[in-house]
Amino acid sequence: MTTPQSAPALGTHPAAGSLPAAAGRHPLPSRAETRERLTRATHDLLVIGGGILGITTAWHAAQSGLRVAMVDAGDFAGATSSASSKLLHGGLRYLQTGAVKLVAENHFERRAVSRSVAPHLANPRTFYLPVYKGGPHGAAKLGAGVFAYSALSAFRDGVGHVISPDKAVRDVPELRTDGLKAVAVYGDGQMNDSRMALMTVRAAVEAGATVLNHAEVVGLRTTDGRVTGAELKDRLDGTEFGVNARLVLNATGPWVDHLRAMEDPNAAPSIRLSKGAHLVLGRTSPWRAALATPIDKYRITFALPWEDMLLLGTTDEAYEGDPAEVRVNEKDIAQILDEAAFSIRDQQLSRDLITYSFAGLRVLPGGPGDTAKAKRETVVTEGRGGMLSIAGGKWTTFRHIGRTVMNKLAQLPGHPLAEDMEPISRLPKHMPLPGLASPHAVAHRLLVDGGTPGPRMAADTARHLATHYGSLSFDIARLADEDPALGERIHPDAPEIWAQVVYARDHEWAETADDVLRRRTTLTIRGLDTEEVRARVQELLDRRAA
Repeated sequence: MTTPQSAPALGTHPAAGSLPAAAGRHPLPSRAETRERLTRATHDLLVIGGGILGITTAWHAAQSGLRVAMVDAGDFAGATSSASSKLLHGGLRYLQTGAVKLVAENHFERRAVSRSVAPHLANPRTFYLPVYKGGPHGAAKLGAGVFAYSALSAFRDGVGHVISPDKAVRDVPELRTDGLKAVAVYGDGQMNDSRMALMTVRAAVEAGATVLNHAEVVGLRTTDGRVTGAELKDRLDGTEFGVNARLVLNATGPWVDHLRAMEDPNAAPSIRLSKGAHLVLGRTSPWRAALATPIDKYRITFALPWEDMLLLGTTDEAYEGDPAEVRVNEKDIAQILDEAAFSIRDQQLSRDLITYSFAGLRVLPGGPGDTAKAKRETVVTEGRGGMLSIAGGKWTTFRHIGRTVMNKLAQLPGHPLAEDMEPISRLPKHMPLPGLASPHAVAHRLLVDGGTPGPRMAADTARHLATHYGSLSFDIARLADEDPALGERIHPDAPEIWAQVVYARDHEWAETADDVLRRRTTLTIRGLDTEEVRARVQELLDRRAA
């Protein structure tokens, strides 16, 4: 592994909070200012939890005209929401259980996000579903399945069909051909979940929400037995403060029952957790399609070209430990590699190629049975103190989940929020996320002039910025134009530049090195977050305005 290039001299950076005027965007308020805003106002809705469920609710609620606050004990999308399989998909395996309506709804949301809401953050992907001798499904069944799957998407991603092994190997060179009978083909989509979540946070703020990460709820405020806010502690400096709200929404994911117990110590458990582990590997050759390999009647293991690497997974097993302690262990690694070996050649599965591993927790409705067969549905409940709790669901349908919660709020009997909010049916159906633009057009412009104006930019950096920021890429390019040192790569083996760290600090709520390296860039997943890189990133973060 090569060593990182020298970071730009810190004295040459623009002062934190004073981006070049050309960027046209004001820096975020300080944490102290944000705490003051949260403290002095009575909010219509306090969302506790900054995963995608909380984020989408805050976004839709702010659009509806409500005064919204959202807090998270860690970083936005810092847990489960940045530990997904990075898919925008209809859910092919759900056809196995007869959930035809669910698949059609998932397809609708996938197309909306990919084509109208965030085409700069999502990309279509061809999937190959190999059929092996002795496998759980035959070629005829899978061929019919992918045809039906594409029909439920109105054939807008092509017609599901079956191809020969020879054709498939040209697109996936590492495909194992021993016993391979045929390959079924269908279309779905991919994303970078961290970037999608951050852009949705930004949309919520642009709609009027006030947000703060690294702010832990240490208690609930009550008035006459009703939950009317929360006591919080800033995890970065220890400041304690409170937030008042007419309604509190518990969207804490794996911690949802922990917060419910604050409201009612006798509250019965409402969820169960399933652990999903993934591995990220360097690729030994280019792939032009993803693999979805059936393991048994219900489970599929994925091998996904993603961020110039290969993403493998996932596992699906019950988890009963502390959600904060979920980790990828040796058993997970062995299982993922063993299952990937059903369809991938050994040279691509060397442990030496692993750059990163991560695990997240799916939140499933409480009850018995195999977690792999459990429905990925969203459940909204109301506690005895009036706090709403939301749990479960799929990343693909995050907009639908936001609408579901808003409809629930509108139906609260006698609650004043129902009268104050704009009906969800009147809101734009395809409200875009910030940065909406054709990533190809953005990348071309960055390659031509590096921004407005600016030096010519490396092709891989231009593509990376275009597909992670959309039109906001030009703000980053202008930072590099104002200070050429910010246009240098953070690490020679990754496309990211130092301007992204400054931008994350001043516009994307980045507070720690992990916030930047794991969720606002791809340095960690590439295995490039060396001690030197981390130290220099943290040094930049520490230079924010007081």
